[in-house]
Amino acid sequence: MKRLQATVKAVFAALILVFVSVSFNASGQGITGPEGNISYTVLLPEGFNPATDRCPMVVLMHGIFSNKGRNPGSAIAKALAKEGIASIRFDFNGHGKSDGRTVDMTIDKEIADAMAVWEYVKALPYVSKIGILGHSQGGVIASMTAGMLAGSAIVPEGVVLMAPGSIIKDACQAGRFFNARFDPANPPDHISCFGLFKLGKDYLTSTQTLDIFGTAALYTGPVLILHGSQDGIVPIWCSEKYNESYGDHARLVVIDKENHRFTRRRKEAVREVVSFFTGLFGK
Repeated sequence: MKRLQATVKAVFAALILVFVSVSFNASGQGITGPEGNISYTVLLPEGFNPATDRCPMVVLMHGIFSNKGRNPGSAIAKALAKEGIASIRFDFNGHGKSDGRTVDMTIDKEIADAMAVWEYVKALPYVSKIGILGHSQGGVIASMTAGMLAGSAIVPEGVVLMAPGSIIKDACQAGRFFNARFDPANPPDHISCFGLFKLGKDYLTSTQTLDIFGTAALYTGPVLILHGSQDGIVPIWCSEKYNESYGDHARLVVIDKENHRFTRRRKEAVREVVSFFTGLFGK
């Protein structure tokens, strides 16, 4: 009788774990950053049982004024799942369904969000290895987060940067951010980009002093950098400088005729990402 009760309890516990993981495939709560709740989505491989199985996971970071539901992150998550790799996408503070306001967003706060997600993933019992990917400004966050994790007990197995937007530093120094113009030495309380998004003074001033490449270079693991040859938002020299900063452990792939959002030859970009992570994770 006792053995039967123990078996029932074990099965019930496993079912709870499975239910939680499936619900996370839709959305998740419970990670907190400096601005409050961080909304996230976990996608697990089909048939994966977190109560008994283990798999690698990739943390996916979106760009400025974007969110976790948009491509290329969504397409990458689905492609990784088909290869047995889980992923977690999340909204940075002030974006999507996370707490906070865009006008209060800074790079330091987004790095803090990324670190909070990293700690959450690191504690998941079914996760065997962790990779990081960032697109546009998310690429800057991914690169600096990986650099800050260098020397930790657990570091990213690999990092992918898609059109990493290090141009944000130059833009803030020049007082020209998208279509907004301002005095970089004395920026206003906020600027409006395209009449839709507000960036605050803290962002405009603190971004000017970021050590983007120096921090990123602290990471010495494998790095894949992807950039479209017709990116009209982030110039290709940003990726070239990243590639130079990393040295021999990075590879830059320029996708011909591709744009910033990877909408023209997305399948090719996704294949590069999946190939990189499957190679690292031994899939």
